[in-house]
Amino acid sequence: MNLYEYQAKELFRKYSIPVPAGKHIESPSNLQWDKFPVVVKAQVLVGGRGKAGGIKFANDHKELLDKTKEILSMTIKGLKVNSVYLEEKLDISKEYYVSITLDRSKRRPIIMATTSGGVEIEDVPDEKIVKYWIDPVIGYSNFIGKDISFKLKLPDNEAKQFQAILAGMASLYNDYDAELVEINPLVVTKDGSIIAGDAKIVIDSDSLFRHKDIPENAAERTELEEIAYKRGYSLVELDGNIGVIANGAGLTMATLDGLTLKGGKPRNFLDLGGSDDVEKVVGAFEILKIAKPKGILINIFGGVTHCDTVAKGIIEAKKRVGIDVPIVVRLSGVNEDEGRKILSDNGIHSYGDMMDAINEIVKEVNKL
Repeated sequence: MNLYEYQAKELFRKYSIPVPAGKHIESPSNLQWDKFPVVVKAQVLVGGRGKAGGIKFANDHKELLDKTKEILSMTIKGLKVNSVYLEEKLDISKEYYVSITLDRSKRRPIIMATTSGGVEIEDVPDEKIVKYWIDPVIGYSNFIGKDISFKLKLPDNEAKQFQAILAGMASLYNDYDAELVEINPLVVTKDGSIIAGDAKIVIDSDSLFRHKDIPENAAERTELEEIAYKRGYSLVELDGNIGVIANGAGLTMATLDGLTLKGGKPRNFLDLGGSDDVEKVVGAFEILKIAKPKGILINIFGGVTHCDTVAKGIIEAKKRVGIDVPIVVRLSGVNEDEGRKILSDNGIHSYGDMMDAINEIVKEVNKL
């Protein structure tokens, strides 16, 4: 789960990482700010807000009100701006970059730092980036901060501040099960202070039950995704026309790939999981009906999930939900023969091979 900038900076304060004075504003009616100039930042969970006009400066109260109203009326990359973050404008001398994230290929956290901040890290030449992999058994130590600041050739007064900030980031990363903690830019002001000019934190969504102090950001989800989430389903909305239900994230992804390969356009990712419950299957169809696909593909590889149970759920869904688009089913695994007979008796043909089912649903949808 991505955090908004104001949420990330609240956590930064908790870990003694210096941030500018700031205030989160949801409506111009409670717009109170006394220190100018001020930066007005759109709070959206996408990158590129600056280029989209979502960051503006104000020199007095009238400008502040105008800029705030302007940003709150914006939609950035499809997301409505519902709040802004006011922050004192920094007197910038230099901009650095530092982050901690997970290097999945090496199965350990990696620290990346560069004195070329203020731009996307992908745009910085690799030779200008200092990288340090943290041993997951040993963990972070102050030596790491000293080593990185030495390799960055930071002046002594900056090095000490940088090391304290990095130590705070490492503690935050571990304590909050983060996937990413990033500061870009890490600002060096003209008086030599180092401050987090921006903040980006991504937390493992599966760990949120351990972090009750962090509210879930529903704005990350579309209306359909929010409906599915509240009903206990893992769903990602896409822009195609073929609804997809499968069991297991890996199988669901493979189904989407297979559809795309054969010219189909998936409407969604919906992982049924290992459920062995007719009502769970019916509920999945209820969600897909809201999505209004032109066809539905069900791909079940029965291990924990019994194929006959899914078949019963499909038949029940047709009766109760009122599905009036083509349905193609792939059933393979535990009780597949029983499952196929149930479907066949109710006029639904099923396949044992995934690609056969994909070819059929693409053909059916193309007829429409």
